[in-house]
Amino acid sequence: MDYILSLGTNIGDRKNNIERAIEAINSIPYTDVKRLSSIYETEPVGYAKQDDFYNCVAYVSSRLEPNEMLGVCLGIEAGFGRERGIKNGPRILDIDLIFAEDLTINSPNLICPHPRYSERRFVLEPLLELLPSGEFYGIKFADYINDIEGQAVQIADVSIKIK
Repeated sequence: MDYILSLGTNIGDRKNNIERAIEAINSIPYTDVKRLSSIYETEPVGYAKQDDFYNCVAYVSSRLEPNEMLGVCLGIEAGFGRERGIKNGPRILDIDLIFAEDLTINSPNLICPHPRYSERRFVLEPLLELLPSGEFYGIKFADYINDIEGQAVQIADVSIKIK
């Protein structure tokens, strides 16, 4: 199954956090990060009194089912020491499951496509870089970016390679 994951961090060594998270995803059996967007520096959304984020989007292929992939993402976040305090607040690592191919899932544990991806420039800009066609498995996401005001996003002066 193919997935789009969004990764973000604004605590500690942001570049290293993203790099280690990608390595952790790649270490999961039968799971490969196929492509990775640039890292973007983004202003916080929701709770403004915090440092800017590094965000990127990963195209991941895996034998895992969506709920298993969600569990992996939550487990990696926990392994980094993520604490859930202030809603939209600072975090050492956030991994969101944006798309699971063209599946629509609405369960108590998982909503897919991610319910707020279309409101977040920090997801859509790197997603458009990764998929310039503006769609993933028939899901057209490109037009949403025109509806977003603010949310400064720029490519950060850092890069990482998929290992």
